[in-house]
Amino acid sequence: MNNTLTFSLIQTNLYWEDKMANLKMLEQKINSIKEKTEVVVLPEMFSTGFSMQPEKFAETMQGNCVNWMKKIASQKRIILTGSLMIKENNNYYNRLIWMLPNEQFGYYDKRHCFAYAQEDKYYTAGNKRLITSVNGWKINLQICYDLRFPVWARQQIADKNNQPEYDVLLYVASWPQRRNYAWKTLLTARAIENQCYVIGVNRVGEDGNKINYSGDSMIINPLGEIVYSKADDEDIYTISLQKEHLQDVRNKFPFLADADNFTIE
Repeated sequence: MNNTLTFSLIQTNLYWEDKMANLKMLEQKINSIKEKTEVVVLPEMFSTGFSMQPEKFAETMQGNCVNWMKKIASQKRIILTGSLMIKENNNYYNRLIWMLPNEQFGYYDKRHCFAYAQEDKYYTAGNKRLITSVNGWKINLQICYDLRFPVWARQQIADKNNQPEYDVLLYVASWPQRRNYAWKTLLTARAIENQCYVIGVNRVGEDGNKINYSGDSMIINPLGEIVYSKADDEDIYTISLQKEHLQDVRNKFPFLADADNFTIE
């Protein structure tokens, strides 16, 4: 198991419903990362913005955007993640893709569609979580509105060695500025209650619906302390998370051992 895992967070404005412009811009930003990094995180619906027009912009898993992710991950020898509009079996999904350097991938379909913006009318909800593994680190992958539902993120102690399910809880988002207090508060709460690192990557700027985004991308440690936060401006930030710190917190404060037993179905 590696003691560190390095993430690069890309907080950026997006071109509204312009896939080619977004892919070009994001490729330039990824290429600008000088530090050695292992996982690069993009916002929710990074190729279009948070659009309710999947019939016009969704692609299959063999489409240009997924192929672009394969190319970038392979060329840069990184894991690349973010969500896209995906069409599959006549349904549309807000799908987070976890693209490996060898072009293999996992994916997570957003469980909680944002009914306030009618996302539930255009996209099909997912029905299973994805907890992936990198060099001995376990990462729970979720999307934006999922943040409001703590049961969906809650650690389950199912390991025979009584270990938590995951070490990092990661959210990609298009979370509006007018509700940024909820965003920042809930990210912090998820870190404290699950005794894990939490990473939230949000966009900035204004979308085609005149909705403003302040970013407020954050990294929070298992004690609920903010390690990184950036409001309003575009930013690329690279950090190495420390497994030793995570284990020290869990050993010193074994609160998860007192948690309620339950199963997510």
